[in-house]
Amino acid sequence: MLRAQVFLWAYILIFFPASVVAQGLGVNWGVIASHPLDPKIVVNILKDNGIKKVKLFHAEHDILTALSGTDIEVMVGIPNHSLESLSEKYSVAQAWVKANITAYMGKKGVNFKYVAVGNEPFLAAYNGTYNNLTLPAMKNILKALNEAGVGKDIKVSTPLNGDVYITPTYKPSDGIFRHDLADIMNGICEFLHKNDAAFIVNIYPFLNLYQNPGFPEPYAFFDNDDSNSMDDHGVKYRSVLDANIDTLVAALKVANFSDIPIIVGEVGWPTDGNIYATTKNAKKFYNGLLKRMATNEGTPLRPKQYPDVYMFSLLDEDLKSIDPGMFERHWGIFSFDGQPKFPMDLSGKGQNKSLVGGKNVKYMEKQWCVYNKDASNQKDLAVKVAWACNSTDCTTLVPGASCSGMGIDMNASVAFNMYYQMANQTKGACDFEGLAKIVKQDPSNGTCRFPIMIKTIQTTSNSNASAPKSSRSSTPSSSTSHSPFQTHSPSPSSSPFHSPLLIFQFFVGIFTIWFV
Repeated sequence: MLRAQVFLWAYILIFFPASVVAQGLGVNWGVIASHPLDPKIVVNILKDNGIKKVKLFHAEHDILTALSGTDIEVMVGIPNHSLESLSEKYSVAQAWVKANITAYMGKKGVNFKYVAVGNEPFLAAYNGTYNNLTLPAMKNILKALNEAGVGKDIKVSTPLNGDVYITPTYKPSDGIFRHDLADIMNGICEFLHKNDAAFIVNIYPFLNLYQNPGFPEPYAFFDNDDSNSMDDHGVKYRSVLDANIDTLVAALKVANFSDIPIIVGEVGWPTDGNIYATTKNAKKFYNGLLKRMATNEGTPLRPKQYPDVYMFSLLDEDLKSIDPGMFERHWGIFSFDGQPKFPMDLSGKGQNKSLVGGKNVKYMEKQWCVYNKDASNQKDLAVKVAWACNSTDCTTLVPGASCSGMGIDMNASVAFNMYYQMANQTKGACDFEGLAKIVKQDPSNGTCRFPIMIKTIQTTSNSNASAPKSSRSSTPSSSTSHSPFQTHSPSPSSSPFHSPLLIFQFFVGIFTIWFV
């Protein structure tokens, strides 16, 4: 009997995964961070939580190596700045495929499924910079994949923002592609249809709420009643996500490509940096999304199956551009150190389950840098804090954020500690002419957490191996459109400190008010 029980448990452990996720669920993995988590730890997070699909914004050697042999499906991106060279020279596409795809394939290689060429290249705010480059780049990448003998297994697409389509009547069924992009979108759709690839769209209900005063808050979530729904010729839409998806479905139908599959390349909810960006709201959004996916009922215009969805994102990234908003560095379902922020049932069954966090994460010393209220040089405090915030991440201090409204001592300590931790706890980084000091007791208070930085690991990027070096610009804000469903998706940026004068003035203003 005992032997039978042992066999039964062994069978369960071998044949049943540690976690079950909703069908078609994936996650975006970005690395715009001062201290990236070890890719091997991150891959184990994916495996421990049963996540079988991951989307990368560009090829990173250490990340692709860590994903090798795991059978996790990988969508690997190519940054916008590479589009020009890829579109003009086929040899560049050949070199990119060789360096970033075939080099990682084999019996225990990476399970590539998609190459995502560019990221939201047709944003209205880009003023057409990539309009005539994206499709030629896609064609060259596919040609290179075919030449390498992997074109049938690895699809090519481009992640697009929801601003490529509009609905003049605000009803999803009247969706059409933007007039200025009609010919371009026709070419993109023809390419996707011919090669059995999906239309990838990034959708952000949070940004509908953030960017549009008066937007009905319940409509950004799920399971709403008729008072918070959109009526489209008798069809009730109770979430802006479903309405957005069907606006695209309608646009595809008008363009005579109604059978192209759809992938939601990015969707999520930030947890800090804005009054709406909270762990409570993020949990509510994801619970609704995952339950929606688990039913697999589809949308009113595509009722048979819900699209594959890639959550945005896996980890917080403290070097992302804050131009779109202070919440940009807080999209992760895990914090920067791989620890879960809130309970989340990836199966969509609504259970109050905890995600499995990163294991064997190496932290720096348990010490923090805080404001020294006994220092004699208090008059320069506002300037010092503003300087620190220009050089680190102070997005938890803005109104509505997790550390806001807690007084001058706490806010100065937040700024000084973030600077100190991001500077690898260098002793000289906790001085500020005597206004700061190192303590051994955790100063965290309520929602305001004081992190200890992890020991960093340098990743190696192959994304520019075949293209000219260029800085990645932040995604500009999208222009106003006729559709209530249009969203601007936050895209990665390598620039850690954006709008320094604005940030400086903002924090000087806060501290000046406190001192008056």
